[in-house]
This record gives sequence, structure tokens and C-alpha cells, in this order.
Amino acid sequence: MKATIITIGDEILIGQIVDTNSAFMAKALDRIGVEVHEMISISDDKKHILNTFAQLQNKVDIVLITGGLGPTKDDITKKTFCEYFDDELVVDQNVLAHVTEIIEGFYKRPISQLNKDQALVPSKCTVLHNKMGTAPGMWMKKENTVFVSLPGVPYEMKYLVEEEIVPKIVREYKRPYIIHKTILTYGQGESLVAERIEAWENNLPEFIKLAYLPNPGRVRLRMTARGTNKEILEAAIEENVRTLDLIIHDIIVGYEENETIESVVGKMLAKQNKTISTAESFTGGKIAATMTAVSGSSKYFKGSVVSYATEVKVNVLGISQDLVDQFSVVSAEVASAMALKVKEILKTDYAIATTGTAGPTKGDSDAEIGTVFIALATPNDIFVEEFNFGQPREKVIDRAVNKSFEILQKEILKNVL
Repeated sequence: MKATIITIGDEILIGQIVDTNSAFMAKALDRIGVEVHEMISISDDKKHILNTFAQLQNKVDIVLITGGLGPTKDDITKKTFCEYFDDELVVDQNVLAHVTEIIEGFYKRPISQLNKDQALVPSKCTVLHNKMGTAPGMWMKKENTVFVSLPGVPYEMKYLVEEEIVPKIVREYKRPYIIHKTILTYGQGESLVAERIEAWENNLPEFIKLAYLPNPGRVRLRMTARGTNKEILEAAIEENVRTLDLIIHDIIVGYEENETIESVVGKMLAKQNKTISTAESFTGGKIAATMTAVSGSSKYFKGSVVSYATEVKVNVLGISQDLVDQFSVVSAEVASAMALKVKEILKTDYAIATTGTAGPTKGDSDAEIGTVFIALATPNDIFVEEFNFGQPREKVIDRAVNKSFEILQKEILKNVL
């Protein structure tokens, strides 16, 4: 079963907003065995929308569309639906009652004609009740393709996908199984990982595909198995994961689809009842933000000092100006002092500190652009590693963040073993 996802809106095409709806819908469809064939973003133009619908007709089984369902004149999806399906708009009394309840009951104001028009739907559509907003979803079938129109507001779209569309697809369509397994590796690049596992990859069954998903300092290996027998697929995935672990055990940090190195490290800290803090310079608090994005991180993460400017390192962290003058703000000595100071101030078991020159200019240091020092203070020791992550600036920051978690994880594992 194949699907296409369409987002409608000029605001997406000009970069005014980022399309997060497509990613959410793709994951929801994938979980129930629906293969997303393509994602398309198109303008708020009737002819463009109609042409896109015609091109997809009978090419895929289902088309999910978001956007263009608001009450204003520039929202044209409902009228375009009517034209494509040779239909007309009619008032749905259940939708009208729901809209009225929201406007008059919740917002405490008289309902306008624009609000009432939200209850207009194509007469042939199956209405999908939108509990979270005023624009209903619309499910319509033409020949071999179902077209489903959804509001573009993310929380409304998510509700309809989870509560209406996914259950309806599961009830009405027979689908294959799609099983994913993601292996998280840190510390080696894509090409080196590929060399190490080449023989293993060449021996994978035909129904298992491997994808490399690289980021600075880390590579995710996603195994995907498709077929009609779920038990066979799961057994094959697990057997090949065990074989892979024998080959690259030294760089594997996790296995679950949503398991990141920060969540892995967080679980390790929580299990050992240990705490951590950070003192960040060029990373600008990104290590702390990444760590606190994990649910339950308050159990082990105490806080951070974002000492971006040199005077903050001196006046807030208490780094000696003489130390800065002697060794430079981008140095192993300053990184070490930053980690020890924040560990002392916030009274944690571990502390990570970063200082470096991310570029494009050198700032307060003469160190080569891309030079990075990462310090880790442990319950009993302090050590610093130096790197040069090159350019551009974003790559330097991302690699430093990922490397910091890699260093921390390896150090915690020493205490476990």
C-alpha cells in the first residue's frame, strides 16, 4: 500500500514555516505498513492542486493533504475538492454544532459567518471529526485512490491522524508488515563504518534493506524488513543485529528507533544515581538543551553555565584571568578549569565543558578555526581532549555536542565494567 503526502501553502514554499506535518504523517503511516511514495509541497493555487491530484490518481492508494482549510479566502482546499470530485459544499450539522460550541462556549463571542462556513463540506465526503479545532477532516475516494484533507495546524492534524485516519486504514485495508530497527553508532564516519560491515551487509536477506543516516560524529544504521509474516521479519532482524554487534560492538550505543545517545547516557546516570552539569562556550548551551530534551532528565541534570564570552568564564565561573592570558581562552587548561568550576558550583558528579573556535572568525583566541577542547570532570578525575572539526560553523558545533556525549558514555561504561 502506497501513499503520497501533500502540504499546501505558500508559506512553506517561501521558507516562512518549516513543514513538520509531513514527517509526522510519514511515521504514522510507516507504523501501520503503509509505504510513503513521495512528499510534495505545493502552492495555494487551484490549478496546481487539481493537476497534482490528477497526476496521483490511481498511482497511489491514499493521498494525505494538509493545509488550506481555514476560514479565510486564501484557504481553497474544500472548494478545490468539490471541483475535483464534481461535488458541492453542504452544511454538516454536527460540524456546525461543534464549531458553535468552540466559538460561543469556549471563546465567549458570537459566531460569525466565516466560522459557520467551517461546517461546509463536500456532500460526498466522509467527515472526520476534529475535536481539537474547527476545520473537519475530509475523506473522499475516486476510482482507486483515497484523498484525505486535513487542517495544517499541527496539533489538529496529529489528532486526526492518530484518532481517525490510522484506525480507518487499519480497519479497511490489508497491509504488509514493515519492521524497522535502528542501530546508533558514535565515533566513526559513514565510510569507515561501511567498510567494517561490508561483508555483513552483503549477506543480508533480500527482504532486509540497510540505510546509512549520518550526522557529524555519529551514524545511524536503519534496517528495514518488509513482508507478510511479522514473526519471520522480526526474527531475521534480531539475528542480523546480533551478528552486527559482534563486528562493531565498540561503537554501538543503542538500538531503539527513538533511543539517542543522550537518552542512553541519561539512563546510565539515573541508574547509578549520578548527576551532571555543563559549562559551555562555543556550543552555546546545546549540550544542555539536548540533554534536557529527554523526558526525566531532571533526575540527573542539574544545570549549565553558558560562558560564551571570556568575561563570563572569569566573572561567573571564576576562571583565573591569568590562566586565560597564559594559555588562551581556547585551551586544554581553560576547558579543564571550566569543568571543575561548574562541577563545584552545581555540586554534581560529572561535568562537561567546551571551549573552541567554531568560526567563521577566531574571536578571543588565536587558535585555528575548528579547534575544540572538550573536558570531562568525573567523580575522581579530570581529562581533556582536543579536536579540529574543520568547518562550517554548524558542523563544528554539532560534532562537538555529539563527541561530548560519546566521551561521557565511554567514561560511565568504565565504571560499570
